Amino acid sequence: MHFFRNIFSSKADKDLRRQLRNVLGLNPGKLNLYKTALSHRSIREGADENNERLEFLGDAVLSSLVAHYLFMRYPYKDEGFLTEMRSKMVNRNQLNEIALKIGLKKITFYNRFDNSLKISQIFGNTLEALVGAVYLDKGYKKTREWVNQHIISPHLFMQDLENLDINQKNKLYGWANKNGKNLEFETLDEKIENGRRLFTIGAKVDGVVIAEAKAYNKKDASQVAAQIAVEKLGLL
Repeated sequence: MHFFRNIFSSKADKDLRRQLRNVLGLNPGKLNLYKTALSHRSIREGADENNERLEFLGDAVLSSLVAHYLFMRYPYKDEGFLTEMRSKMVNRNQLNEIALKIGLKKITFYNRFDNSLKISQIFGNTLEALVGAVYLDKGYKKTREWVNQHIISPHLFMQDLENLDINQKNKLYGWANKNGKNLEFETLDEKIENGRRLFTIGAKVDGVVIAEAKAYNKKDASQVAAQIAVEKLGLL
């Protein structure tokens, strides 16, 4: 309990406001929302205390905001193109990279003695939770402006994303066929998280898992696992 008193003391509140201004570029109103958004379940187990509910909300809000951005940016592109671009922008791997770049790891409250969390994708999840917090604190219009200015513009380069081959699985299968390797994607874990089914998919080459990823559907998880595998194998 001493740990939590230190984290949520008035001095810590002042420090957190300053950190949020530096990291997010906005002045938080309802600070408790942001505390919850930054709190991983490894330190706060209650559904009303950790960030899983806000992650659920933020995932939906971010998806909507990105869809709106793409709809306005590409007035003559079809639904298939827009859907593919959204997948490139908000996949778990991409969001985790953005979260690390903006410094969320430093201000996320999680069990720092658990080494597996340090290299996991919890920071991308925290970013989604923060989107949820900003939405509840500032409203839809302000959240849209904030996402455009602080997530999309500085971190998501649209021309590069347009040229990115999202179907990394095809690239990986092509490499495996060419080199006589057996490639398969296997469900390594499946559990209910934040009210949704979370899948962990592994890319296996000759029976050995060379990459794995998590997502709320198998297709997205396998694509991200394939992307990680392609990067590890130097096939970019």
